[in-house]
Amino acid sequence: MHRIIRNIRVMDPHDGFDAVTDLAIADGRIVARGPLPADFMAEEVLDGSGLIACPGFIETSFQAHTPGHGRDGDLASELCAAVAGGVAQVLLRPDTQPMADTPAVLREQRVLADRLALAKVHLSGAFTTQLQGAALTEMAGLAEAGAIAFGQAKEPVPSAALLRLALSYAADLGLPVLLHGEEPALAAHGVMHEGRLSIRLGLTGRPAAAEQIGVQRDIAMAALSGCPIHFPHLSTAAAVAEVTAARQRGEPVTCGVSIHHLLLTEQDVGFFNLHAKILPPLRPAAERDALRHALATGVITAISSDHSPWGADREGMTFTQAPFGIAAVEWLLPLALRLVDEGVVDLMTVLSLLSVGPAQALGLPAPSLAAGAAADLCIFDPDSYFTVEPARQWSRGRNLPYGQWELRGQVRYTLVEGRVVFRG
Repeated sequence: MHRIIRNIRVMDPHDGFDAVTDLAIADGRIVARGPLPADFMAEEVLDGSGLIACPGFIETSFQAHTPGHGRDGDLASELCAAVAGGVAQVLLRPDTQPMADTPAVLREQRVLADRLALAKVHLSGAFTTQLQGAALTEMAGLAEAGAIAFGQAKEPVPSAALLRLALSYAADLGLPVLLHGEEPALAAHGVMHEGRLSIRLGLTGRPAAAEQIGVQRDIAMAALSGCPIHFPHLSTAAAVAEVTAARQRGEPVTCGVSIHHLLLTEQDVGFFNLHAKILPPLRPAAERDALRHALATGVITAISSDHSPWGADREGMTFTQAPFGIAAVEWLLPLALRLVDEGVVDLMTVLSLLSVGPAQALGLPAPSLAAGAAADLCIFDPDSYFTVEPARQWSRGRNLPYGQWELRGQVRYTLVEGRVVFRG
């Protein structure tokens, strides 16, 4: 379909372009950014006055429970939530039921994703069978079935020797690896940050040192193999410092952070708030502020919603019983705009952290709105304010700590390869 978007502010973090102009789209690609070809005929013209167009976002940690039992959502419901949030590409986590540790599971995910034709769906394969860290999967078979990366979701690999071997195989296959950096024995069964608050609440804590030690070990193992690794959800200044040191040595290591660790702290657990239970856990304000500094200085290169939906039937669980996770993919942009409003980073940087940075971490082509690029767009109204109503979101997850927050930046359109997959 031929489409023109007129009089819209185009912000492209790939090349720094920022101007009010026109966009022409045809055959799934950007035909022109600026003056339009004289012979270009459009079937639809959109008025972009007051709106911003940017590359569609890329989510590096997306749990859609497919395959799974469906009570917490499925690929259809969660992809609808993703495109409602301006997300054009997602990487599925391998912690499904059954796990994405065989080619058959990946092929099932691909068939379903293609049938839905919403966001672009990228597959990740599990490092180890059942994510148990005891034996390697058939990684070459997973790559042939479509995996673009490997990972363990929220599980570390306990054995350094096995991790080294897995990273070597991934390096041979030319695929990046996403790691959950944590020393498992030290983290044990902690359900929140270890500190005064966990003691007061009587909850088992996860010490910050567990993340630092895990990240340090994982970086050392990656250096032996030369495999690119990405930590999608760091939560401590010490762990970020390990990544900084590795990057200064020239090692292919990147890191991201969830939007939740940039906005919330352990105090949001409050009186056993299940919606604030996330892995890694929310940390003290000093750690949150250190993450913000790392974001502003370019050490952290990606922001994720770390989307993990859980249905309403989980509400009756205790804090210890409840699963980890927050379902917020459709609020990712408005939440990230809080960082702009609070002076942490500027708008162009936020858009880069949601698109260019994740693409680099996953080895994907850098998203762009230049002529010739794939027409994957998010179009949003930066001045549209609204109140978050968890019961009205597209996701079937109800684990959202942002209920009744006032946010700005409603997504009006999401385009994937030129197709409008969401109109808000």
